[in-house]
Amino acid sequence: MRLYNTLTRRVEELPPPPGPIRMYFCGPTVYARAHVGNARPFVLGMWLRDWLRRRGYEATLVHNITDINDKIYDAAPGASAELARRATDWYLEDTADLGLGMPDELPRASEVVPQIVRFIGELVAQGFAYAVEGDVYFRVARDPEYGRLSGQRPDAVEEQEPNPLKEDPRDFALWKANKPGEDTWWDSPWGRGRPGWHIECSVMAEEIFGPTFEIHGGGLDLVFPHHENELAQSSALGHDFARIWMHNGMLAASGEKMAKSVGNLVTLREAIDRWGRETVLLYFMTGHWSKPLDFSDEAMEQARARLDTFRNALLLETSADVDEYELAAALDDDFNTPEALAILHRWRVKGANDQMRKALELFGISPALPSAPALLVGLAEEREAARAARDFARADELRREIAAHGWEIRDVESGYQLVPK
Repeated sequence: MRLYNTLTRRVEELPPPPGPIRMYFCGPTVYARAHVGNARPFVLGMWLRDWLRRRGYEATLVHNITDINDKIYDAAPGASAELARRATDWYLEDTADLGLGMPDELPRASEVVPQIVRFIGELVAQGFAYAVEGDVYFRVARDPEYGRLSGQRPDAVEEQEPNPLKEDPRDFALWKANKPGEDTWWDSPWGRGRPGWHIECSVMAEEIFGPTFEIHGGGLDLVFPHHENELAQSSALGHDFARIWMHNGMLAASGEKMAKSVGNLVTLREAIDRWGRETVLLYFMTGHWSKPLDFSDEAMEQARARLDTFRNALLLETSADVDEYELAAALDDDFNTPEALAILHRWRVKGANDQMRKALELFGISPALPSAPALLVGLAEEREAARAARDFARADELRREIAAHGWEIRDVESGYQLVPK
């Protein structure tokens, strides 16, 4: 199994099975309903974990919830804790509806604040961090390799969190003093406050996996500053931290990154309700995980058409011998889902339905047609009775009524099939 590593800029081999393979994928900052782009690291992490297990690995996936963050305070002054709870519930509900199961651990930043305080204390004690008027900052100058993940030159790093009291404009916050309007805080040696964003993930990952684990995942937009700073603060204490860094490409809508700040987002809930979870999953298969992926109505309709093509093929009782290893080879080579999709289409043309059915299930896609609503089943049964009575005019009328609901009725040897258009 080989995966591209942002840190080394090359594809690298995983250790042989059984591993272990411990994976930490950055999750959402919970202040609004998650958009479709937020789901990409979740889907990738779940697919990858399950594939590794099939290949004989002891694979574990941790997917965190960032429930302490400036964005949450800004979105709900004086009520950030309640918003974070509600938005966490939304995220868990929406990702559960993708039908992939859930990660092994879903830690929340608010659950590990005492551990974060201890971690910051170690950095301060060893001279890697300093306090100033209730804030604590990491000394970027103490890390001679700062920028190795993102490719940023240390002398060209822009100020991340402006404060004239910092020793160096590049230094980033580990602890932030409580401000008016912030309704959550914790006591610390530096005063009442709350953690900075970057330290939360270092601590959540290390609390579960220890100082070293195999894979750290997240969106490409997290490479700098978030992941660069995670690596710096963990390395400062002599921790190896993550060996492989996987950064998925961003979703683009109308040529721009999908983001709440841009205002071009489609929520995951909206996408599932409109197109169905399996269309959403097949859509994610169409792009390599490390590349950008265009999101549009057209792209989703194409994904739905592909899904229908597979399901229509599976209605036929056909079989064929194919090389099932080619699918494993595609997924073992940097988890290449577009190539896997192309293989499935080749198997469809050959009539290798058993292999195609099992392959779709790898990605959480049911090969079965969705169940028709009871109303349509009733119309279909009435049409069967009309045909038996040789009332073909009524049978045609019922066929048109079924079609008006977006379904097609097909006559087969055993009776009929109801197939969504």
